[in-house]
Amino acid sequence: MSGPGAGFEYPPTEVSWLKRDALLFAQSIGCTAEELHFLYELHPNFTVFPTYPIVLTFKKNTQEVVDFYAAEKSVTIPSVPVFDSTRVVDGQRSIQFFKPLPTTSTGKKFEARTKVLGVYDKGRPGSVVETQTDLVDAATGDVYTRATASSFFVGQGNWGGPKGPATQNFPPPKDRKPDVVFENQTTPETPLLYRLNGDYNPLHATPEPGQKMGFGGVIVHGLYSWNWAAHGLLKHFGGSDPANMKEYQARFASPVRPGDKIVASAWRTGQFKGDWEEIRFEVQVEGSKVCLSNGRALMKCAGPSKGKL
Repeated sequence: MSGPGAGFEYPPTEVSWLKRDALLFAQSIGCTAEELHFLYELHPNFTVFPTYPIVLTFKKNTQEVVDFYAAEKSVTIPSVPVFDSTRVVDGQRSIQFFKPLPTTSTGKKFEARTKVLGVYDKGRPGSVVETQTDLVDAATGDVYTRATASSFFVGQGNWGGPKGPATQNFPPPKDRKPDVVFENQTTPETPLLYRLNGDYNPLHATPEPGQKMGFGGVIVHGLYSWNWAAHGLLKHFGGSDPANMKEYQARFASPVRPGDKIVASAWRTGQFKGDWEEIRFEVQVEGSKVCLSNGRALMKCAGPSKGKL
């Protein structure tokens, strides 16, 4: 890490969740009645969907609605401009899973520990702030998940900062059909349900912010599509068992509007990292642009590998 802001550590943030939060999250990303271990708290294998920690930096330790804009500017990064959080969108997210989450944080103290990996000036389009957040049991120091996020501040570049490193790309195979295709018809209510997980950015509820940013109105949370795709991969490749997903990532390529149908295509690669096979995927708005690109997961899959890159 080098450059302005790199290495800056935010104050640790206490985070918490209840079983009810886990149930709401699973419902909001498309878990089905065939997956009661995500949707019914008395199921003998009741568990938290593995990507749930991605919402905790928004929710923190409250059950109340969060003022998104105030929370985003509560801490400033030294040596870089103060960016306008009313014009921010997700760039890319990745997460690694180390330990399964308890179904509630009650009785433990969990912290989100975030540090800045880099702040990059992309010129006229905007600036990128890349962070790493560990979900940590404060008493033991055990790290449960590690998430990397790139936030893109629209139209807030040209301040003389570094351009940043080239990102690693994971394109899907072009010479064969996907092994799995799954789809989802979003509705005007899709982002209004998902935001109850703690991600209360007004961009996903009322048209004015999206109009100012050039999106024409409300857009669906990028993290809704991101989590929805994670669910589909786990269901189709991993038997809906959280233990079968080790890493997951995707890049936010274009917005999804409420009412769009999104279609995910996924390929087994036949490439392994230890016991974990690399899956590549992308999500497209039906008849339009790719909305999630650079999709990659490390998974344990049922059945033989279907092909190689």
